[in-house]
Amino acid sequence: MENCIAALRKERQISQAELAEAVAVTRQTIISLESGRYNASLLLAHRIARYFGRAIEDIFFFAEEDI
Repeated sequence: MENCIAALRKERQISQAELAEAVAVTRQTIISLESGRYNASLLLAHRIARYFGRAIEDIFFFAEEDI
């Protein structure tokens, strides 16, 4: 699963640590999400989407092989 978290974070000019604090995870989790090594749970995806004021589908992208 791909995402545009890094782009959205840079657009808002916030650090990985600031986003992590806002969505109640560690900075390492944000790093792992941005690099594609970790897929967000539904709860975390919802928190991130609400933080950025977007739909989950606008942030997380599923490849055919992911479905």
